[in-house]
Amino acid sequence: MHRHHDDEAHEHDRGLSHDLPLLARRRMIGLMAGVGLIPLAGCTSEDDTSAAGSSKGSGASASPAECATIPDETAGPFPGDGSNGVNVLKESGVVRSDITKSFGDSAGGTAEGVPLTVTLTVVDAASGCGTPKEGAAVYIWHCDRAGDYSLYSEGVTDENYLRGVQETDGLGQVTFTSIFPGCYSGRWPHIHFEVYGSLADATAATSLTNTSQLAFPKDVCDRVYATDGYAESVRNLTSLSLETDGIFSDGYDQQLAAMKGSVADGYTATLTVPV
Repeated sequence: MHRHHDDEAHEHDRGLSHDLPLLARRRMIGLMAGVGLIPLAGCTSEDDTSAAGSSKGSGASASPAECATIPDETAGPFPGDGSNGVNVLKESGVVRSDITKSFGDSAGGTAEGVPLTVTLTVVDAASGCGTPKEGAAVYIWHCDRAGDYSLYSEGVTDENYLRGVQETDGLGQVTFTSIFPGCYSGRWPHIHFEVYGSLADATAATSLTNTSQLAFPKDVCDRVYATDGYAESVRNLTSLSLETDGIFSDGYDQQLAAMKGSVADGYTATLTVPV
């Protein structure tokens, strides 16, 4: 997959221009395949649920006509997969569920923020999203509370937190423990992820099959960003919307996470990923 290599990769505040798609996105109008096909147990409260419309997160399986591969997106300038500089995928310790801390010979820092659990369910699109993809692998990465990316952004180039790989289980699922990402200038709050055919492929950084992004609902972002440490995100979010974001503006039904939880207890984000 072609990746954008920018000579000024450290200027992450140019997020919109860096993250514009490099390939034509595949989109079917009216797709219902997306979030929450396999519901998770999690913390709940009176204001703790958010989904992309009444049909999202319903737990209903999509029919073959409604199922399409997750839209391809740019990995942006900070993938850490060897396509734009450093390759964290070949480092011992990258296979892990808790990605809040750096590992290996890095600085050993910990990303602070509202707790977030992310579960992605990888399914076979050709089967109508009804068959889990056991034994695939998913690599996720995202910015920290300040909007910075480990390995790339000034001040955190020695860190590798908020990056990790896992193999999908019998349900096609991977679950990561993380923190809610900040909102930096020019981009709607999101998480990047790559899908590989196997864990061996992922840790060798080869045979990448899909690259996409997960989006967060605005109501959850508003509640999270009202907490300590997210002040810049409040300002940045005011000038953005899902409808005008350079990545999600052409449709985000398949990429908008279903959310459960609260600021006090942490949030759970779930997304089904047809490949």
